[in-house]
Amino acid sequence: MADDDLEQQEPFPVETDEGQARDEEEQPDGDVEMGCHEKFHRLVSKWMLPEHLREKYLERANCFPPPIFIILISIAELAVFIYYAVWKPQKQWVTLDEGIWNSPLTYKPECRQEAWRFISYMFVHAGVQHILGNLLMQLVVGIALELVHKGFEVGMVYLSGVLAGSLASSIFDPLSALVGASGGVYALLGGYFMNAVVNFREMIPLLGVFRILFIVVFVGLDFGFAFYRRFVKHEDGLQVSFVAHFGGIVAGMTVGYVFFSAYNAKLLKDPRFWICIVGYTIFVLFAVFFNIFLSPAP
Repeated sequence: MADDDLEQQEPFPVETDEGQARDEEEQPDGDVEMGCHEKFHRLVSKWMLPEHLREKYLERANCFPPPIFIILISIAELAVFIYYAVWKPQKQWVTLDEGIWNSPLTYKPECRQEAWRFISYMFVHAGVQHILGNLLMQLVVGIALELVHKGFEVGMVYLSGVLAGSLASSIFDPLSALVGASGGVYALLGGYFMNAVVNFREMIPLLGVFRILFIVVFVGLDFGFAFYRRFVKHEDGLQVSFVAHFGGIVAGMTVGYVFFSAYNAKLLKDPRFWICIVGYTIFVLFAVFFNIFLSPAP
């Protein structure tokens, strides 16, 4: 009887290495708590990449090197603004003043033979509202882009927008001056917008709609303010061109789209890259020819 009772009793559970391994395998991934670093990069991947590229990004995601280009360019723009605001006291920091117009960095049609002005104008801003708007947008969008695509790609798109903005302004608004980094900011927005539209089906629907609406609303308000300041308010002194916005966003929707859609791919093997490079080069050469031989500016 004693033996029968012992046989009927259930044995004590014994944990073995195989059992532990099987339990760990059966445990769903969602139960593994992610750290702040992983959560941050997962959020970045959802905002910036289509679904089929997110895992590749997460495998090698890190903050080294940090988004150094967009941070350094923002610090430089802020430093130049503070310099002119302090160097010559302004009546009010929300409007243009003589110190900014006489800056060797500002693009002015009568000084267009000084070729560096076609790039350096991005460091000079019209006032507090102008620089804060540009800095906020390029930091929000630019840092996220640089975490994914790194500094070279973001830098090339940003500078292509700056140059396209000044060249477009010299052609279509040749008698107006130019200040601000809007060309570069719009290039980043244009590239981001094109990727959001093209990859819309691979994004979380609500997130995709929000991204597109955010860019459309921001661009609409910014263009509206630029038109108002140019055609309604009629500020005294040199007129500031708004055509750089158009040049920047077109550069972003072409050059920026190619750079930002080529994640984890070799650009030199992408025919779209060469089409954009050739098209951009033709535009630059035509703008140079126009400014030398055809421009009505003095």
